[in-house]
Amino acid sequence: MSTALVRGLQILEHMAAHPDGFPLAQLASELDIPLSACHRLLADLQQRGYVRQARAHGDYLLTTKLASLGLGYLSNVGMVDVAEPLLDRLAQTSGELVRLSLVDGERLTWVAKSQGMRKGLRYDPDMGMDARLSCTASGHAWLLTMSDERAMEMVSRQGFGAPEDYGPRAPTTVKALLGYLHAARVRGYAMIDEVFAPGMTAMAAPVYRRKEAIGVISIAGPKLRLTLERMHTLAEPLLATAAELGPISNASAMFGGPPLGKG
Repeated sequence: MSTALVRGLQILEHMAAHPDGFPLAQLASELDIPLSACHRLLADLQQRGYVRQARAHGDYLLTTKLASLGLGYLSNVGMVDVAEPLLDRLAQTSGELVRLSLVDGERLTWVAKSQGMRKGLRYDPDMGMDARLSCTASGHAWLLTMSDERAMEMVSRQGFGAPEDYGPRAPTTVKALLGYLHAARVRGYAMIDEVFAPGMTAMAAPVYRRKEAIGVISIAGPKLRLTLERMHTLAEPLLATAAELGPISNASAMFGGPPLGKG
């Protein structure tokens, strides 16, 4: 891959996490790109409509073009449109945040959500972000479809993350994470309690198509409301929604890699 392409992608990825934008010098410094090269790349991206300046000689910001491409791609794939009524139904049943994530090669990417009793699918503001496999219910639900060896390989590539960024019960060792996964396999769905964030709980189930995990559906909420007992109650509608979505989706060809199975 060419240096210019790699640097251009680095700029887009870095700016996506900072909606307030960057001055040229700061962006070049944080990405360790020579100032002149960074300026040329930003000029090219600006010409193509991916970047704009807040004012003349001001900070650089992303435009909505990149998001528009992603939304258009998801619309063409059809998974999100197919999922909309199912996610809305589960959100109304649970009264909590319901998320859909899709398997994209070796990544699990959040793409959509439906919130509580409010109708209408809302694309998640974190759309396109990868789930942290070690400490999210979605990540655990995907990992439970794999062998222990394959699951740990995936986590080792992504890393456990900094403990201070997650909940007090986030696993930080292979042994601790395997404990979560073994329990999840027995249940058929993942459950976490103050793992991803303090005071929050979540549960998630994989979506299969022809025995291949192509996505994950999750339910998340505050611990005071989404108790462990309530999560056990919601297991049946969660699993039913995942089972219903799999056969009617056409996303496996777009988002799946080689079948992972349930090993």
